[in-house]
Amino acid sequence: MDVFFCDPHSPWLRGSNENANGLIREYLPKGMDLSTVTQAQLTAIEHSLNSRPRAILGFATPQEVFDQLKINHIAGVALQA
Repeated sequence: MDVFFCDPHSPWLRGSNENANGLIREYLPKGMDLSTVTQAQLTAIEHSLNSRPRAILGFATPQEVFDQLKINHIAGVALQA
C-alpha cells in the first residue's frame, strides 16, 4: 500500500483536511475552551456538517453518500454466495 506523507507546514498538500478544519472552526473557533462544549452540541455540529452539500460529492451530503455506500455494501454482501 502506498502511503503519502504531507510536508510539515504545507497545508496546500492536504486540501480536504484543511477544508474540513475550516468548517469545524465555524462552530469551534481556534483557542476556544473545548471543555465547555457538551456532547449534545458536538452531535448537533456533526449533524450540521454531515447534512451540508459538498461540491466534491456532486452536491450530495456526506450523510447521503454514506447511506448509499451502506446500502450498496449490504446489497453486495447479500448477493454473494
